[in-house]
Amino acid sequence: MGCARSTAFIAVGLCVGLGGCATKRPVASPASATVEPTAPDPDSWRAVATLTDVDRVQRIDAAWLMALGAARGRNGAAIAREGPLLASGAALPRAALPPGRYRCRVVALGRGAAPRGRTFAAFKPFTCFVQAEEKLLVLMKATGTQLPGGRLWQDGDTRMVFLGAMAPRAGAAAPSYGADPRRDRAGVVERVGEFRWRLVMPWLRQGPTIEVMELVPEVPPATVPTN
Repeated sequence: MGCARSTAFIAVGLCVGLGGCATKRPVASPASATVEPTAPDPDSWRAVATLTDVDRVQRIDAAWLMALGAARGRNGAAIAREGPLLASGAALPRAALPPGRYRCRVVALGRGAAPRGRTFAAFKPFTCFVQAEEKLLVLMKATGTQLPGGRLWQDGDTRMVFLGAMAPRAGAAAPSYGADPRRDRAGVVERVGEFRWRLVMPWLRQGPTIEVMELVPEVPPATVPTN
């Protein structure tokens, strides 16, 4: 997860299928985004999400409680150093991510379904990008061994809902969202500071209870978010 950042913006695996449950739509590299006839509903993430992922998003508060409870014992100081990034109630207004290139860093909390293993892990930063696609935003990881990518739906003023999928390996296209539940990813994007956002993915099928991806623009946008 914490592989070295690439200087190239169009990394392998960027052509990811990110369509709705019944739609297979590739998202091209940021240099050449495609617009296809059938778009996912821009007004309702629930119209696209599987019932399992709707449940994951609805139970995100319980995931925070379980993950932080498991991780704080030995990692309280490390969690505190992350500040609002790992605070469950830290969401600020105006959650939408400005399009551009981001430095992304993942922090894993809780053991998830595994009976043993680390309850806290922080990884080195990698590269992500955000781009506009019709009425929605696309968020995609551009470097590393795991390449999640998906679309963002506005869900109130303090969060956006992420629905996407994971590529099976570097250089390979991911299935469309909903085509392979084993690779689907669902989560919530929130702004937690000035030029600082996070993508929180709870209740992963394999992995930690919560995976938190910090997103910081490589070049801050001209408009400064206000709390």
